[in-house]
Amino acid sequence: MNDLSWLTARPIAHRGFHDMNKERWENTLAAFRAAVEHGYAIECDVHVTSDGVPVVFHDDDLRRLTGSEGQVWQRTAAELCALQVGRTREHVPTLAEMLNRINGSVPVVIELKGIPGHDTGLVEGVLKCLRNYSGEVALMSFDHWIVRELARKAENFPIGLTAEGESDSALEAHFSMLGHRISFVSYAVAHLPNPFISFVRQRLAMPVITWTVRNQADMEKSFRYADQITFEGFAP
Repeated sequence: MNDLSWLTARPIAHRGFHDMNKERWENTLAAFRAAVEHGYAIECDVHVTSDGVPVVFHDDDLRRLTGSEGQVWQRTAAELCALQVGRTREHVPTLAEMLNRINGSVPVVIELKGIPGHDTGLVEGVLKCLRNYSGEVALMSFDHWIVRELARKAENFPIGLTAEGESDSALEAHFSMLGHRISFVSYAVAHLPNPFISFVRQRLAMPVITWTVRNQADMEKSFRYADQITFEGFAP
């Protein structure tokens, strides 16, 4: 396994170092710039547009973040980049634009958001953006079909499973993904500890990061059962 010590070396700002969407909104260039200024790693979310361009945006629906109607996959990159995020002057950034601004200054953890039937080209688009990027990058997804595709195509990057749950069925599904070249796990802090996380850390020596840590208690819990936090709403 390649050295992933950089993944757990510093706290990871969830959707950038935003201020809970008061003035500095999530997944904007302003939030990413603030994370860099504070020396935090960055977690971001990526969808693919109707014309195959990866954009940095969490929801599949546009309303909460832009006030517009419709789905991300229904819009072109140009249409999305013309939308303002919240009540700010920030626009929806493309992944290429974000990476150009960060320029390797801090590690980036990219969560790929799959939409069944509407995510063709997502993995290829992300890898195209990363082709000439020299910074530290990890790729992850909740979606098992995306993780499997990453395992086949993203040979030069660490691949992670984003996961949650405590039920036997949930844990069984997570265990099934260990056969697909994942090299780290991002797990819901609310569902720690559990046998899956204990196994990957103790038996496989695989790093685990947690999401989403919003207070001191969850940070302390994370460091009992995992290796690093993905945080928001405070400065760790």
